Amino acid sequence: MSPMPRILHLLSQRPSLTGSGITLDALVRHAATAGWDQQVVVGVPADDASLQVGGLDTDRIHTLRFETPELPFPVPGMSDVMPYRSTRWSDMSPDQLREYRQAWTRQLRPLLDEFTPDVIHVHHLWILGSMVKDLSPNTPVISHCHATGLRQMRLCPHLAEGVRQGCRRNEAFAVLHSEHAHQLRRDLEIPEKRIHIVGAGFRQDLFHRRGRPGRLTPRLVYIGKYAHAKGLPWLLDAFEKLRTASPDLELHVAGTGTGPEAEALHRRMSAMAPTVVLHGQLNQAELAALMRQSTVCVLPSFYEGVPLVLVEALACGCRLVATDLPGVAETIAPRIPPTVIEIVPRPRLQGPDTPVTDDLPAFTQHLAAALKRSITAPPPDEISLEFFTWNAVFDRVERLWLEALKPTM
Repeated sequence: MSPMPRILHLLSQRPSLTGSGITLDALVRHAATAGWDQQVVVGVPADDASLQVGGLDTDRIHTLRFETPELPFPVPGMSDVMPYRSTRWSDMSPDQLREYRQAWTRQLRPLLDEFTPDVIHVHHLWILGSMVKDLSPNTPVISHCHATGLRQMRLCPHLAEGVRQGCRRNEAFAVLHSEHAHQLRRDLEIPEKRIHIVGAGFRQDLFHRRGRPGRLTPRLVYIGKYAHAKGLPWLLDAFEKLRTASPDLELHVAGTGTGPEAEALHRRMSAMAPTVVLHGQLNQAELAALMRQSTVCVLPSFYEGVPLVLVEALACGCRLVATDLPGVAETIAPRIPPTVIEIVPRPRLQGPDTPVTDDLPAFTQHLAAALKRSITAPPPDEISLEFFTWNAVFDRVERLWLEALKPTM
């Protein structure tokens, strides 16, 4: 091994625009400070010209480009509704899947030969993660689970077994919380000693209370995709109920979406202006500024990993309302005062994130009640969120890299 250990980061979709992309950016930034020699490969549209990942020089960032003659379809997204144009895995033809695998092979083989990484960190338990050992069988591989791969196994059962067989060859697995660890043990038959809870982090330099006004008119903020799986339609229903008693209340929405579902939600929210304010896709600095102007951050989602947006909002001084996701109940709630968060029971689900229709009226009512209590409560005191800082998350991830290298150090 060289004096500076070499690590290759792999992400099959666009960086910076989703939780996994933000995680990649943070790990690269911290690994540079810790002295790792790094290169990154990401999947992007053909016209994506301004790539930035963790402050790396552009010659260290490699791209597999989609919507080209070789890959004539948009980047496949790990969620079915992405904040940019994408292909759904469940819609991909056998020819497209073959082209996808072949393109990644062509992209990675020469880089692996030239860079010869000491360790590979691949994001998502999905197709790319299942291929790495075929391309570099003797290199330790860390698989980072963001939950969406587990969801895709249920949505695409025809692909699931190949993913399981391929991914379980990787040496170690980083997961966000204990429920994901349980799913890896159950669904991939991964031994417990190879699974490590690392959590998710936030940037303290961006998400903080400095500059937050002393008094604010009640304002809700939702950050996420325009999607039913995020609970957005029922948040809008709950908001309409609250507006009857609180006519000055506003809902600010940061995010985007594509496809018929997202377009219908966009039309509905646009018709609710000016009480619903659409901000579109915001970068992290813009998002932090919006949070500092808001009183309650609401996450009505039916399926998530560790919803880092809640930690970021709390750091900016917001109260929290969220569904009882495992990442909320097991990872976030135990580490913050119970008085700063309202947890709403989710409806029963059919599949990974489709609510049972009969449960939705009660869900909407509970959501509205939690929001009403939160907007009338005093702002939360400042609290320590050290467990969720990227410094802490990187320390936990770097231990996996160093452990993987032990036989060759």
